[in-house]
Amino acid sequence: MAEPAEQQTLSGWGRRTRSVSRVCEVAPDAVGAHILQGPARGVLARGLGRSYGDAAQNAGGMVVRLDAGAIELDLATRQVTTSAGTSLAELAAALLARGTYLAVSPGTLHVTVGGAIASDVHGKNHHRGGSFADHVVGMELVGGDGRPTWLTPADELFWATCGGMGLTGVITRATLRVIVVESAWVLARSERADDIEATYGLLREADRTAEYSVAWLDLTAAGSALGRSVVHSGRHARAAELAGAASRARWRPVGASRLTVPAGLPAPLISPATTRLFNEAWFRKAPASPRTHLQHLQGFFYPLDAVGEWNRAYGRRGFLQYQFVVPDEATDVVTSIVGELVATRRGSFLNVLKRLGPGNAGHLSFPRPGWTLAVDLPGGSDLGQLLRRWDALILSAGGRVYLTKDGRLSPEMFRAMYPRWQEFEQVREATGARGRFVSDLARRLKLEG
Repeated sequence: MAEPAEQQTLSGWGRRTRSVSRVCEVAPDAVGAHILQGPARGVLARGLGRSYGDAAQNAGGMVVRLDAGAIELDLATRQVTTSAGTSLAELAAALLARGTYLAVSPGTLHVTVGGAIASDVHGKNHHRGGSFADHVVGMELVGGDGRPTWLTPADELFWATCGGMGLTGVITRATLRVIVVESAWVLARSERADDIEATYGLLREADRTAEYSVAWLDLTAAGSALGRSVVHSGRHARAAELAGAASRARWRPVGASRLTVPAGLPAPLISPATTRLFNEAWFRKAPASPRTHLQHLQGFFYPLDAVGEWNRAYGRRGFLQYQFVVPDEATDVVTSIVGELVATRRGSFLNVLKRLGPGNAGHLSFPRPGWTLAVDLPGGSDLGQLLRRWDALILSAGGRVYLTKDGRLSPEMFRAMYPRWQEFEQVREATGARGRFVSDLARRLKLEG
């Protein structure tokens, strides 16, 4: 028998999309029973709720959360197997203790393995390492018949599931390739770029020379300083390169958040004034001349994880994160959007530009070679027209919007940006997933079955 479900109001990390679902905490072996007994509005798996929009909600339906599981590392093959409900924080801690690490990691560890596959997350090394799915050896998927199937990259259903936003079934277990590291530290390089063209140049150079790279953009700087940034790049530090505190704490684990933004703030902490102050301080904090230094991997990969519930800083209206990718030659699109963000004073403290490499065989794969920009936009009723204009501009350049961050894309724009959507739907139809696995995102994009 399936465990009792509890009615809960769920939202994305941006706190703008809300709906009520029946939520169950489920052991991986019990998923099939929940699927077969699920309501008419379908079933959806949810991880830690870090998709920003409506991807992990199912209004009027059932949402299942999987338990974490044992982590089994095989050092000989450099592969790890665990439950889809295991968080990347739990997995990273276990791997680091054995001298290994995630081959691809997003900007937060507060994501489950299943969620990372369903969103096919990418990190600061996509130009070299690809996305999360490129390192999945195999996974167990419970389909519409309630039965588990082991999938590998040789299966079309595997690639429909990677980046498939949970709409092909419930991932219960996965085996991943990991990398060997010599410490918990990164040999990092920080460098200021005085304008957008300098930012493009430094990122192109990092693309050729660095394992990881990303630029933080100051979207309050105008005029000749438009698009100024701090470019961070680096690689895992070798044992022989450690010194000082890093040498004394070679395997220092990833820690918990040091601060937590309280609930129910009377006013948002994020405003044009505080954003400008933060951006100026962050830019000035970076060294005026390029500097290479040892940095713990937590600070390099996951700076925002130091602040718990940071999404509350935007207040009750929440925020929207908009992330897109355009081809290499479309820097004019990026520059245009950066200019409009500055002119309309919509810049936030989290504005990330980086390079992407080729996508994979996923039907709904987001990456393509080029530039990806992610920006946080405080909630407001006037965003719709602006974002629709950006959608059209990005589409005309051959780009697309990232579904994991999205909460408002139209069905027509989705189909134009993701031309393999019909293949995706054919796989869902053939496997009995259509109408069985449903989300608010699927209904909005007309993928509800």
